[in-house]
Amino acid sequence: MSTSPVPVPVPVPVPASEEAQREVVDLCAELIRFDTSNPTSDERACADWVVARLAEVGIASELVESAPGRANVIARIPGADPARGALLVHGHLDVVPADSAEWQVPPFSGEIRDGYLWGRGAIDMKDTVAVMLATARHFARTGTRPAREIVLAFLADEEAGGKFGAHWLVEHRPELFAGVTEAIGEGGGFSYALDDTRRLYPIENAQRGMAWMELTASGRAGHGSSPNDENAVTDLAESLTRIGRHTFPVRLIEPVRALLTEAARLQGVDLDLDADDLDAELAKLGHVADFMQVVLRNSANPTMFTAGYQTNVIPGRATARVDGRFLPGHEQELIDTIDALLLPSVSREWVNHDIAMETTFDGPLVDAMCAAVRAEDPDGHPVPYCNPGGTDAKAFTELDIRCFGFKGLKLPHDLDYGRLFHGVDERVPLEGLRFGVRVMTRLWQEC
Repeated sequence: MSTSPVPVPVPVPVPASEEAQREVVDLCAELIRFDTSNPTSDERACADWVVARLAEVGIASELVESAPGRANVIARIPGADPARGALLVHGHLDVVPADSAEWQVPPFSGEIRDGYLWGRGAIDMKDTVAVMLATARHFARTGTRPAREIVLAFLADEEAGGKFGAHWLVEHRPELFAGVTEAIGEGGGFSYALDDTRRLYPIENAQRGMAWMELTASGRAGHGSSPNDENAVTDLAESLTRIGRHTFPVRLIEPVRALLTEAARLQGVDLDLDADDLDAELAKLGHVADFMQVVLRNSANPTMFTAGYQTNVIPGRATARVDGRFLPGHEQELIDTIDALLLPSVSREWVNHDIAMETTFDGPLVDAMCAAVRAEDPDGHPVPYCNPGGTDAKAFTELDIRCFGFKGLKLPHDLDYGRLFHGVDERVPLEGLRFGVRVMTRLWQEC
């Protein structure tokens, strides 16, 4: 006599508590009040505070300093299925500096005004750190178990490349990430208005690589009044102009193609991404095409220039910095192009050189991220996405961890989210923080 297997009941997700949705705002405000500007400060006081907030609800953590004051916090939350690989959820504690004279509110005040929490780090990325903390505290208070083990990482130095944070930990303390197979961090999962009612939620599954370089022109020093056809300043300026004026060709990597295709479908647009006149095709998508311009191609922008010490002296040396970014699979194109644009007197060396990355948009974690967004925003449409910048995910790929960018942030349609990154009057909607806790709570239980 045969018997049918007894079905295993699927646990009903425990929704985020009202307490968690209330306290995320206070947690974020407190985080903003720590001036963790990089490079003018450190993360230790903020990290100590994170350790204390975890300890309050019985979550043990380890504080790891890579250098005096450069502090990282790691904690583990056991999962319902210990046989599954762990999920790393990471965020950084440092922020870029802010000039208070330019702001409407003091940038480290954590002030609430007009339905927003204002301050440096409000969206990059103390909002997500607060969501991580609020969600972890909710799970501890309620005894809720995530579907798999969660490894929380609160990191130093992301804004300067992670040499005291993610990269240092991967090199010196890789055992902290033992068992981790996938990760989510910044760089995706925010809403982008498609029209008056619908939103895209770009979920990062690719990043452009980083190629910051210093250019040095060598010439013949001399008097400022004399002719000089070996002027280092002139040669460097001409090289920089060539670079700054150069437009790289369009390279449609798969995440970009997928986002554009889905946006076209939702808008009812007939889009041919293999057309000869791609600009004309992309124009059919309106503002979505503008949003995606930064990930259609490689880029290189001059950002700094140093030369000379006296008006009447032609210096024998001039230096400059260039911020280069390359799409996955197109690093050599960037390097070859820069080298071709430099005059013979100009050499280059790397200041910060880091990988591009890409993973497929599939699997249970992707399904869970998409489902969590749709459950909280029925008018939301998750799509793959290539982050034009870089995050700590670059370090974690060295441990064969599959990395995504996902924060779960619903934004008002009139808020220009992209311009707030490293910008003036950075702020996050209070309801966006609460939305993030609801999404993250679902995700941890279903991933």
